[in-house]
Amino acid sequence: MDTSHISRRLVLQAGGAASLAAALGLAAGHPASAATQDQPGGKETEILDLGPAVVQFSLMSGLLVGDTLYIGSRNLDPVRIIAFHVPSGKVTGQTELSNGHSIQTLAADSSGRYLYAGVLQKDAGTKPNLFRWDLTKLSTEATALGYIGDRDVRDISVAPDGRVYAVGGGSPTAPALWEYDPATAQIVSLGIPDPGATLARAVAATDATIFFGAGSTLNGGGSASRACLFAYDHAGKTFKNVTPKEMLVDPSIRDLGIVGDKVLVSSAGSVQNSKVAALSVTDPSSYLVAASEGKTSKNFAELGGKAYFANETGLLAYDPVGNTISVMPYQGPSLGEIWGVDARMGKLLVTSGYGFVAEIDPVTGATKTTDLGEAGAPSDPQSVMGIAAGAGYVYVGGNGVIARHALGSGQVTNLTAPGEAKDAVVVDGVLYTGQYSGQGIWSYDPRSGKPIFQVASFPKEQNRPLDVCWDEVNKLVLVAAQADTEGGGSLWTYDPRTGKKGFFVNPIDKVQLLRAVASREGVAYLGGGNPGLEGTGTVVAFDPVAGKELWRLDAGAGAGISALAVQGKYLYGVTRKGGLFVIDLPKQKVVHRSDISAASHGFAALVTNRGVVYGVSDTSVFRFNPKTFAVTTVVADIDGGWYSGSHINNDEDGYLYTMRGRNLVRIDDHPRK
Repeated sequence: MDTSHISRRLVLQAGGAASLAAALGLAAGHPASAATQDQPGGKETEILDLGPAVVQFSLMSGLLVGDTLYIGSRNLDPVRIIAFHVPSGKVTGQTELSNGHSIQTLAADSSGRYLYAGVLQKDAGTKPNLFRWDLTKLSTEATALGYIGDRDVRDISVAPDGRVYAVGGGSPTAPALWEYDPATAQIVSLGIPDPGATLARAVAATDATIFFGAGSTLNGGGSASRACLFAYDHAGKTFKNVTPKEMLVDPSIRDLGIVGDKVLVSSAGSVQNSKVAALSVTDPSSYLVAASEGKTSKNFAELGGKAYFANETGLLAYDPVGNTISVMPYQGPSLGEIWGVDARMGKLLVTSGYGFVAEIDPVTGATKTTDLGEAGAPSDPQSVMGIAAGAGYVYVGGNGVIARHALGSGQVTNLTAPGEAKDAVVVDGVLYTGQYSGQGIWSYDPRSGKPIFQVASFPKEQNRPLDVCWDEVNKLVLVAAQADTEGGGSLWTYDPRTGKKGFFVNPIDKVQLLRAVASREGVAYLGGGNPGLEGTGTVVAFDPVAGKELWRLDAGAGAGISALAVQGKYLYGVTRKGGLFVIDLPKQKVVHRSDISAASHGFAALVTNRGVVYGVSDTSVFRFNPKTFAVTTVVADIDGGWYSGSHINNDEDGYLYTMRGRNLVRIDDHPRK
């Protein structure tokens, strides 16, 4: 039975790639095209282009300057800033930047003339990551100012005298405090205040003092620093640790904002909720601190004597007089991930990751929303997360959305979902996803007519679900999740029949991040590795019902494990350095190792299909001979547009689905066994 719903008769009647696209009824901008590649000794491999995988205007920052809200894009190429004029509700301008994939931070100088932007980028180097746009000339392009020595720019602050300060991370070294002086046009490092920090996400500047907030948002655990706040004396060129003691248990400082004579500080929560503190700018040892709600506190905006800010579910208000935090009234649609909070004419402007701007009355919660796409924001294909296929649909995860591709009609529907579907699986026509960050397992049944919803939640520090698979024996959804801030990870289980969930923390150890899971005969096989490339990865055989380890084995492949798959009695594993290992499961013994770095390096993925194991990397689709374990390239130079590691999945008919560039492709391959 052809459950892919692209009928063979239809393909024959279409008579070619162009006719096939018309027969499928694909919308404009979402063409299907077929291509073939010869395979030695077997049938040709057919590659069907299903068009852009996820299309939307995705955003990662928002800042109000005057009556215009400037919004930075996320995972779009090219990266851009749009100008949304609030009174008219229209996009009135945009500029494209010459580098980067996302803009997480925007800051304006005191005059409101210049808007500064910092980008996130895939590779470190000397390409510019700090830009400036002259807001008096929206028709001109933003100017590249240069690069801070850290790969990514996570936050920017402009001092009243015009000097610009930037922080970030992503480089082998700990994050530094960087200064751009418009008078000299030079970017210089002012030093690394904490060599144990892995990421800096907050900076706030006066002319005399610059506050630097960092911690272990990524690659936490072990010797990584926890939340740390430093005050840099510009005249004396010295750092002083001014971290409120109540925040030392938290993994990082999340945001900073200067309001009057106070600097507002928020921490990112993990095992405890987030906190907000108000420190004296001139004497940071004098402060008040209040416990917040949820694990996130960011985007401060002052209005009516209160400081409003976002957590992962909505808006809260900090009252500095009573040192209290309360939930703000709200009447409107889910705000999803919030990337900007600003104040204008007695209202709050919220920039939602769902692609709209909400104007909210802070007293009543009454809300007016404007869809940015309808306002004129450009929608483009973005880089993507996980892929799952089955029952006539392919699902592709994006930022705040899952694109559902109907294989029969070619229709693409965007399903609103919080965070990111890092990986997913389709079981009996129902989609189950692992949602980042800390969103647990979500489910969607296209036959129900109901939206996607959460079916299982887990501790928020177990935030990054990287691999999802189905345990056919125990009828369980299995999810491997890593804990970014704490180290280690956890195995999640979910029984769709009963709704029962299971949670097993650090099944490998407290350091190795859990990145892969595969199942055979009711046993879950877990793969881990250290945060960096060094150190071997461990495989643990685990009973997902009893929650007990059965045995473990050092894969001995010289790097952490990226992916696992089972075929017959063999467990295949690939490492981040491009190593392959194969374990004979009944014998609990490694029986094969080889170097496949020519085909795979970094975060690859594996899937078992038509009796063999396939893999995908950033560059290629490949498969392994089930007898010799030799690797063969199936599709070279596929160069998928992945945001956080490659993925490949299959449906009931043995078709493979992955990315070529930013397009979804279906691969029909017939291996010789």
